[in-house]
Amino acid sequence: MKIMVSGTVQGVGFRPTVYRVAKALGLHGYVLNKGSNVEIGLVEGAGNGDSVADFLDLLREKLPPLAAIEKIEVKDEQINGYDDFSILTSSEGRKTSVTPVDTAICDECVRELFDHANRRYLYPFINCTSCGARFSVIKNVPYDRITTSMQEFRMCEDCLAEYRDPQDRRFHAQTTSCPRCGPTYTLYDKDQRVLADNDPIATFARLIDEGALGIAKSWGGMHLLGTFEQTDRVRALYGRPSKPFAVMFRDVRAIEKHLNLTEHEERLLTVPQRPIVLLEKKSNSDLDELAGISPGLSTVGVYVPYSGLHHVLFHHLKAHGILMTSANVPGEPMTVSNEEAFNLTADYFLLHNRTIVNRLDDSVVKCYGARSQFLRRSRGFVPTALTVPYTERILSLGAMENVSSSISKDGKLFTSQYIGSTFHYPTLEFLAAGTEQLLKLLGLAMDDIDAIGVDVHPGYATKRYGKSLADEYSLELVAVQHHWAHAAALMLDNGVEEVMALTLDGTGYGLDKKAWGGELLFSNYYSFERVGSLEEIPLIGGEMAIRDPRRLVFAIYSLLGRERDAGRLLTEREASVMRKLMRTAPLTSSFGRVLDALACYLGICQRMTYDGEPAMKLERYLAHGEPTYAFETTVEASDRKIVRTLPLFDQLADYRISTEQEKADVAYSFVETLLQELVEIAADVCESTGVQTIGITGGVSYDLPIVRMAERLVKERGFTFLTHDRIPNGDGGVSIGQNVIVGRTFKEQT
Repeated sequence: MKIMVSGTVQGVGFRPTVYRVAKALGLHGYVLNKGSNVEIGLVEGAGNGDSVADFLDLLREKLPPLAAIEKIEVKDEQINGYDDFSILTSSEGRKTSVTPVDTAICDECVRELFDHANRRYLYPFINCTSCGARFSVIKNVPYDRITTSMQEFRMCEDCLAEYRDPQDRRFHAQTTSCPRCGPTYTLYDKDQRVLADNDPIATFARLIDEGALGIAKSWGGMHLLGTFEQTDRVRALYGRPSKPFAVMFRDVRAIEKHLNLTEHEERLLTVPQRPIVLLEKKSNSDLDELAGISPGLSTVGVYVPYSGLHHVLFHHLKAHGILMTSANVPGEPMTVSNEEAFNLTADYFLLHNRTIVNRLDDSVVKCYGARSQFLRRSRGFVPTALTVPYTERILSLGAMENVSSSISKDGKLFTSQYIGSTFHYPTLEFLAAGTEQLLKLLGLAMDDIDAIGVDVHPGYATKRYGKSLADEYSLELVAVQHHWAHAAALMLDNGVEEVMALTLDGTGYGLDKKAWGGELLFSNYYSFERVGSLEEIPLIGGEMAIRDPRRLVFAIYSLLGRERDAGRLLTEREASVMRKLMRTAPLTSSFGRVLDALACYLGICQRMTYDGEPAMKLERYLAHGEPTYAFETTVEASDRKIVRTLPLFDQLADYRISTEQEKADVAYSFVETLLQELVEIAADVCESTGVQTIGITGGVSYDLPIVRMAERLVKERGFTFLTHDRIPNGDGGVSIGQNVIVGRTFKEQT
């Protein structure tokens, strides 16, 4: 009898579990990795009872914590020649299942890490079959030591004995090692001189406590480390005046002293994937430095140790929390090589000698009730597959910012790690390399791809890259409108076939060649109708208006004939230039740009120093606002319903706002009025079509006060409200939406 098992069955201790279950039942046969599936052969007549049924029942009962079975196929094939049960050497096979993800070291490994009598005491690369680096070190499947960057580290006798022992936790643990045979850390100063030290991690920790800035190489890339007191120095050195930094705390108990923590947030902090979780600052925290870590924001990105290095660092550190943020040259992806690390600014460099095969940023999550809103879906979550109802092999390449690529195969959709913004060529190179690696792990070549999905924007680097691939391999290139891709991602995330979607973001290229971003799309996977949008406003200087929202405010009040109300933001010389540029300014219906203008007018943020800064700072005010101000607007009808925004800004200028609470209340009232009109249009369309779901997607839907308003308004009209949970709300989910649109369309055509 032959059994084929697919799912998360590579690199998670699945084969050793199969071996132990078979031995417990007295079965004869074998288990082996075959591609990225697992093949089990059982000799009929061996063992007791109904051998296959009992075997599968016990296997499910004993399944390792990180394993997940998606499909079991039992074939009536005779297996002979085995008088015991064995783990066989892996074969190439067909590559369709899930590549293992990086997961935090397990409790057993942590216990061993701090056991003085254990030979892995304080060994930073400790792991077992249930935990550790996987995707970041894998070159190809099947997942065996020879196909990882651990290949160059030959196991010592002790590790080999554990590897061969069926009763040991490290039985067939492909990345197992110890201080005698595994990777090691070396400490350097900024002049690349090795600091001769028997305990480089302890010395590094002491230097960090004393005020040094350090670069530490982790599983998937480099991190910049320092105490909270070094925040201003980091900002000065890296030119990040306001950008929020991530923070790693010793444990959850240390976090609770300074940040609010719900049950769901605590669970997320401690799951094996260990994402960064955005948490609300406590008003009574005595950690004053938190204000400088995320200036103007109510949240801080926080996580707890996931690697052996992190646990050992905190063992030596006096600090209960440190800055721990991705280290990269500005405009480039996260640094991964030891050579490139020295291009970064720091006092000391703690680097190991294991190659990072796949660059892997930390995942970032924001909780909305029991839902997990992914700002960045990467370490711990990729390349876990989503199920899709088509078998076509589609490659999709996302938008321009926060890019990921996605590939579908045999009813599964696999998404790459977080790539970044492809304005810069090194990031575009990373997209190409990451996509090529994902293809290889899936056993595909470009010749196997049926079509390529890209954004409709003619200037996106991802579209040019997609076109070059389509031309080279004679493939169909399908351009998908940006906001329709958002809507499709929302539908897939919630398992629905159609939705009335509020697609609200910063900018996306529209079918009328204008910049959309405040759209009501009545969508399914085959078509969409733009039934409503916000009124268009000028983007003076195009992209410059995003970086300098004063231009938005000036444009709005110029159209209202109230230029004086924006005059306080600009010099007369600047205003004169704006008047000339406004004549040829492109137009946008973007909800994100309206939020930027509102934040700028209220004095909350008048210059953008990082992506999304004005709207993110406005969120803190919306969270504490009340609908105490009266705003009214109108809806105009053309080919769609248009919610006017200019009347709201006209009324805003009539209010005299002097306190922070008044800012919060007027901002809340303004935004709620816009959402009321959008939801009313959406609800009317749903009533006329019989659709029961109204959802919100796009980058604006990371703003939780706005999501709460939208949910309340939708439910008041009697409809089901949808938002995201597994797929990023923002542009990180666009490649997924593109893929499912192209895949579903191809399925209908064939």
